[in-house]
Amino acid sequence: MRDGFIKVAAGTPKIRTADCRYNAEQIFTLMREAHRQGVRVLALPELCLTGYTCGDLFFQDTLLRGAEEGLATILEATKNLDMITALGLPVRAGNQLYNCAAVLHKGKLLGLVPKRNLPNYGEFYEKRWFHSGPDGVDSTTFCGQLCMIGGAQIYRVPAVPGLAIGVEICEDLWSPTPPSSELAALGATLILNLSASGETVGKAAYRRALVSGQSARLVCGYVYANAGEGESSTDMVFAGHNLIAENGVILNERRFAVGLTISEIDAQKLACERRRMGTLSGQSAREEKLHRGLFDCGVTLEPESTHLTRPVSPTPFVPEDAGDRAERCGEILKIAALGLKQRLEHTNARTAVVGLSGGLDSTLAVLITGVAMKLLDRPALDIIAVTMPCFGTTDRTRDNAVELAQRLGATLKRIDISATVKSHFRDIGQSMENHDVTFENGQARERTQVLMDIANQTGGLVVGTGDLSELALGWATYNGDHMSMYGVNASIPKTLVRHLVDFVCGDKAEEDPALSHVLADILDTPVSPELLPAVNGTISQRTEDLVGPYELHDFLLYYLIRWGFPPRKVLRLAEHAFGRTYDRAVILKWLRVFCRRFFAQQFKRSCLPDGPKVGSVTLSPRGDWRMPSDASVRLWLEELEGLD
Repeated sequence: MRDGFIKVAAGTPKIRTADCRYNAEQIFTLMREAHRQGVRVLALPELCLTGYTCGDLFFQDTLLRGAEEGLATILEATKNLDMITALGLPVRAGNQLYNCAAVLHKGKLLGLVPKRNLPNYGEFYEKRWFHSGPDGVDSTTFCGQLCMIGGAQIYRVPAVPGLAIGVEICEDLWSPTPPSSELAALGATLILNLSASGETVGKAAYRRALVSGQSARLVCGYVYANAGEGESSTDMVFAGHNLIAENGVILNERRFAVGLTISEIDAQKLACERRRMGTLSGQSAREEKLHRGLFDCGVTLEPESTHLTRPVSPTPFVPEDAGDRAERCGEILKIAALGLKQRLEHTNARTAVVGLSGGLDSTLAVLITGVAMKLLDRPALDIIAVTMPCFGTTDRTRDNAVELAQRLGATLKRIDISATVKSHFRDIGQSMENHDVTFENGQARERTQVLMDIANQTGGLVVGTGDLSELALGWATYNGDHMSMYGVNASIPKTLVRHLVDFVCGDKAEEDPALSHVLADILDTPVSPELLPAVNGTISQRTEDLVGPYELHDFLLYYLIRWGFPPRKVLRLAEHAFGRTYDRAVILKWLRVFCRRFFAQQFKRSCLPDGPKVGSVTLSPRGDWRMPSDASVRLWLEELEGLD
């Protein structure tokens, strides 16, 4: 449960319809197995203690008494299990019969949650046997224990800050106003759904969409436990389709099997997102009314470390599936191009000026600019591609820049800035032998001046090339490549820049093999600012040797900034994701570098030019990120002390 993680499971026991004693044995055996595997919250199917398909046997006192005795047996058999479990059974309360979820922990019956929305169509006849559960709560005695009964129940777990559990049953989720929506508004961050949903062709996809969609809508974890083997097959087949979702992402699922489906819910991540969004903090009049009848219970789970099995991608900005990746690349190119199109139209710019270095970022910028010109129905000649070789430029990058501009049909300008920079260095007394930051930044600022002046000459607009990763690290020359009139790459991280260029490379392979070839060579070129003299005609300055691997920095950016995770947790996630690539010492080294640079370089982000937001992370001072330039990094670095 450290770092906000708690292991959860959806379980499907093998049952016998109407054999409560056998079912109880199967249930507590499955509960013990779940606990042995570290599960601390377990959901079991709807009416699993009796079987969902008992029909008119629900009118029989013998079955109802058998269900209560079965639950009593489970409570006794699991009184030493430090695990919250919700399981389904019929419950008599007064003169009414409810389809309930019993919530238990260490032999204690915490509460009974009745199903509110009873299906009475197709193969379902629940209103024949059950009453709809009330919104509020009342007390009752069941299995010899006094407990609460009603829908408005939330079970908080202080050992996992931010974790609060709510329960709904099957059709509740399929209804227009699921109880989970009310429970989430009242603080529930994990919803357990006890279900008995029959299997038909195409239903699994719809069920999956419901679960993932509701978890996204409510910014919550969602554990869906479905009935399976042992239910009557008279008119339906139950496939035990179990799902675990978190904020729109399916973490694990299983179908056509009995047993456990396990993953970990990140309660800290959910709480962070809810604080950021704020949409679940207000309460409507209905919710305030519900709150007066809410039963809010604290459940004491013993704190422990949770072994992670959930997937943690080392490339959170890049989809792992090739089809999804291609779709995202196409969408990003279109979004960024639409932003530039609007800016070119609004400013009546006659040209778009792009500095081409032969590197990835400027390549992506000119590709986006090309798409924007097509959207405007304007010729590629309106793109002015400027290549500005200087002391560190290699033949490879210079030639690639020229070839790229020519293949795109842009207007190409070749301006060697070496003499101008040398003249400037003489003016300020900078030695050509002193390859310090002035030597490097003088070239970058001269290039920006050239681009701005050409834009003035041609009535144009300078298109910026800097990407999100460089903005996070401050890897840009202030008032050099840091500045433009519209930064099309501003919210695209370096790991995604590469895939976008590769996407176009593949897309153009048949239509324009020469363009595809030059893009492939650019992709194969080491990332470098090329501000120091080349050695034997090859690049002498590799960016990732200086600031660290971009794949690692993008991972840190995603979890430190997008989710606001503390550095210790980010380190743990990075070790889980990169365990075979980087060891702990390497990750710690670059994590400290990232934190120091991110705080120290905020002043550069505070005056960024406009640029389109294409994903969930952006550092625009007018958009998602507002931070004082003088904020101290001390607390973040102190958290990493002693972890080497």
